[in-house]
Amino acid sequence: MKRRTTEALAADASARDVDAYLRAQERKDLLRILTCGSVDDGKSTLIGRLLYDSQLILEDQLAALEDDSRRVGTVKGGTDFALLVDGLQAEREQGITIDVAYRYFATARRKFIVADAPGHEQYTRNMASGASHADLAVLLVDARAGVVTQTRRHSYIVSLLGIRDVLLAVNKMDLVDYDQAVFERVATDYDSFCRQLGIDSVTSIPVSALKGDNVVARSDSMAWYRGPALLPYLESVEIRREADASPFRMPVQWVNRSGPDFRGYCGTIAGGVLRPGDEVVVLPVNRTGRVRRIVTYEGELERAVAGQAIALEFEEQLDVSRGDLLAAADSPAEVTDQFQARLIWMSDHDLMPERQYLLKIGCHTVAAAVTELKYRVNVNTLEHVAAKTLSLNEVGVCNLALDRPIAYDPYAQNHTTGGFLLIDRFSNETVGAGMIDFGLRRATNLTWQDIDLDKVARAGLKGQRPCVLWFTGLSGSGKSTLANLVERKLHAMGRHTYLLDGDNVRHGLNKDLGFTEPDRVENIRRVAETARLFVDAGMIVVASFISPFRSERLMARELMEEGEFVEIFVDAPLTVCEQRDAKGLYAKARQGAIKNFTGIDSPYEPPDDAEIHILNDRSPPEEGADRVVAFLKERGYV
Repeated sequence: MKRRTTEALAADASARDVDAYLRAQERKDLLRILTCGSVDDGKSTLIGRLLYDSQLILEDQLAALEDDSRRVGTVKGGTDFALLVDGLQAEREQGITIDVAYRYFATARRKFIVADAPGHEQYTRNMASGASHADLAVLLVDARAGVVTQTRRHSYIVSLLGIRDVLLAVNKMDLVDYDQAVFERVATDYDSFCRQLGIDSVTSIPVSALKGDNVVARSDSMAWYRGPALLPYLESVEIRREADASPFRMPVQWVNRSGPDFRGYCGTIAGGVLRPGDEVVVLPVNRTGRVRRIVTYEGELERAVAGQAIALEFEEQLDVSRGDLLAAADSPAEVTDQFQARLIWMSDHDLMPERQYLLKIGCHTVAAAVTELKYRVNVNTLEHVAAKTLSLNEVGVCNLALDRPIAYDPYAQNHTTGGFLLIDRFSNETVGAGMIDFGLRRATNLTWQDIDLDKVARAGLKGQRPCVLWFTGLSGSGKSTLANLVERKLHAMGRHTYLLDGDNVRHGLNKDLGFTEPDRVENIRRVAETARLFVDAGMIVVASFISPFRSERLMARELMEEGEFVEIFVDAPLTVCEQRDAKGLYAKARQGAIKNFTGIDSPYEPPDDAEIHILNDRSPPEEGADRVVAFLKERGYV
């Protein structure tokens, strides 16, 4: 047998060393850190200094940093460590962090993922996104300014998102001559605020990110400080992860049919431990099954824990779909279609109570509306403030109603199964992030009562199919004129109709509503619910409303059954509408005497695909009315 060469033996030894190194890295604990604070408090500089002093920057990165510091740096004659983190051109030009920047690094004791959050109030929503995945928050405060509004705002969001361990880094100590009294005053003020938030673990460290004091090693400039430097603290701190101790939870992401005999339900475990033989309940459908196998890419497991991506095979044939929640049968999640939640608003467009949004929780998406905004939170004083809406970066407590039940846990028990996003139905913009407090169980007892005489029987007696003729368009477009003509023609044909007019309903049903955007949303919601009752009575409902927002018209359509909602877009240019305005409303709106007037200082969103589109500046009203009646005859309504 040939002897192996020295080179081959060395290669084997090198491969074993690599394998040993990789196994050691896998066994290291991972700490996810959020850095946050106000503008110019030094978050990016602190991370850059941490990477630099820990010798975790490659030579080419260091050369690029030195070059960037000369060209766009903010540190005169020195290295601008913030450039290691601020990667967007706009960030470098403005000297601020805009988006959340993620950096990975590892020391001999631990692996880290750092999310550097923007400090400017305008980008608070980005900060909330970064906080949603963090185990610990490093909150920076400028020693000269102390605790400011944005410090409180970020701390409140940290507490909302369930982070219970906070490191307060009192930065720029070099600019206050490393004064112990300054540090202690800031730390005391912050501790007092955190106690009100329920953050029970705060560690304060005085640092100078620019100079490197107390970042990697204790600084001689602050001999009075006896605690750890920042990096040793991060390497040793024990983090509480509620998901590890919670009951088993797994949102189903995908049903895998990779073979004729395999049906695997795939997802990432959001809580607890699972073993073959465990009994699992499928929610919200409430079916139970027993786990046969736990399958991964590497092979089968005898034990799976939170954070692992797996596929489950059951002993039974179960009907499980994407979006369902698998939970421990002896400790299931709750199911509801209404709940109270804390909501962070992330859109430039204000929250509209009763407007239909999409709610995404885990892999499940349902339609949802804020039915009651209980209060807005003043992040400075934590005072509960009465409010009708939420604006960008504001936080409130509200009730939400869904179009179908979901499975959930309170956010305090499980962040994954208790956290949700609100999404605009048309733009797909994420407009809010919420945390469920508790379900409103009374809602699940309410069901639509079937009555012996249904709308088919009522409509049959009248010789018609019930529907809603929804006329929409600008004020002055001719909606009401057309609606009246259509009703008169149907009445002459012996049909049973009722006309809901925008002005008339505001004399009674909606007399408590104004013309702000939230009031317009509620106005249409009430009208749509009223129209639904008339349709159930077998009537043809003629509704004439500006109804400027697509979302509310879609909500009205979805209240009806297929084919019961006929949208009629009465289209006329704004100049024509103004010429027809006998009441002079447009002129008053342009003078500022009338606020929130559609077409002037409040938008009108034209229909994308109306059943009937009438260009009402090009043809007489009689012709438009005849088109509507002809449509009804062709489709078998009359």
